[in-house]
Amino acid sequence: MAEDEIIDVDDVLDTRRVAAIREAVAANDATAVTELMDPLHAADIADLLEQIGPSDRAALIALWSGEIDGEILSEISDGIREEVIALLPRDVLTGAMRELETDDVVDILEDLEDDQQEAILDALEDADRVAVEQALAYPEYSAGRLMQREVVVAPEHWTVGEAIDFLRSSDRLPDQFYHIILVDPRMIPQGYVTLGRVLSAKRDARLRDLVEDSFRTIRATDPEADVAYIFNQYHLISCPVVDAADRLVGVITIDDAMNVLDEEHQEDMLRLAGVGDESAISDRVLETTRQRLPWLFVNLMTAILASLVIAQFEDAIGRLVALAVLMPIVASMGGNAGTQSLTVAVRALATRDLTGANMGRVIWRETAVGVLNGLFFAVVMGVVSWVWFSDPMLGVVIGAAMIVNLLVAGMAGILVPVMMERAGVDPALASGTFVTTVTDVVGFFVFLGLAAMVLL
Repeated sequence: MAEDEIIDVDDVLDTRRVAAIREAVAANDATAVTELMDPLHAADIADLLEQIGPSDRAALIALWSGEIDGEILSEISDGIREEVIALLPRDVLTGAMRELETDDVVDILEDLEDDQQEAILDALEDADRVAVEQALAYPEYSAGRLMQREVVVAPEHWTVGEAIDFLRSSDRLPDQFYHIILVDPRMIPQGYVTLGRVLSAKRDARLRDLVEDSFRTIRATDPEADVAYIFNQYHLISCPVVDAADRLVGVITIDDAMNVLDEEHQEDMLRLAGVGDESAISDRVLETTRQRLPWLFVNLMTAILASLVIAQFEDAIGRLVALAVLMPIVASMGGNAGTQSLTVAVRALATRDLTGANMGRVIWRETAVGVLNGLFFAVVMGVVSWVWFSDPMLGVVIGAAMIVNLLVAGMAGILVPVMMERAGVDPALASGTFVTTVTDVVGFFVFLGLAAMVLL
């Protein structure tokens, strides 16, 4: 690789740098790869590994594997992490895992095969291995899996000076922490103090006098979605995790909670689109097909249901071709209106803003919006149909169908996800398919039924 091709102006991952790295890999130039990769942040390196194909990824790791550390592994998406780990020399992998906090180790381990898990566990120090195995014993997607075991604690009777002396002398502090957790002799959390208050208080001040009002605890068995909600709702920075006996077993920090919140949002978007809840651009063809095929099949079944409704009015459509021309408009408007209400409902359910207390008001609002939108588009389509087909009654029919369909779309967009949630099903999972089915069936039935009665 030529000297002037090495990018050293900006330490960012852009298309030029990606192209240069791929050229260096193709040329088997380890020196150039190192010069290009070293300035990058761990998150950018993870993005690079996700963007390139399997063969380029394997070649890059072979040239640069000695530089891959724990932070990079923790940033790589689940879809290719197992593949990357399998390509790493054992000593590189063990060294990388020893750098991580226990919560990051657990996050990596839970998606690996048993033999890879055992290899990584063997590389950890005894204390860390026990902590990781205890965390893995908690249910999947629970606070126990999310927490880190490295916690800074102090007796509740300590002074600020005693806490500072302890922190300075300790050699096993977490890389990042925000609170000192105060515990009683039974290791039950009594409160926490921010580092800012510790540093600004006098040495003889009691820690118990500096505790934060935001203090609360989370059970290790609580779902991680509840953890993300609590952090977001109460603006927490960190939160102690306790076992069934209320003893302190770990702590969850804001970065992990926000990762969960981000994953929940991505999962909802993917599920609403019917492409699975873990789809990624690095997924292979068969895996992507497997994720999408079931919901396409469900959509086919619901489309057949709508077609059966249309088939009941075959004679009417044959006698008045304009009905076939206008049917897609009725279905499209209803589907879009339903999707609008559905998106609002799924988001509100995920953030717990939509509850039994305001359910009636929200349903009434969406119904009223559906009626008003229906009236507006009824006038628009009534005039268009009248001018287009020179038949004022056809305009009346499509106008009435538009009002009914948009009203139903607004109600279905709220009621379908709510009913799915109460049935114990993720409202993002298949609500879109069912709402579209409702609007298609109702729209076709009302439009063609009115046309059969009024126009024929």
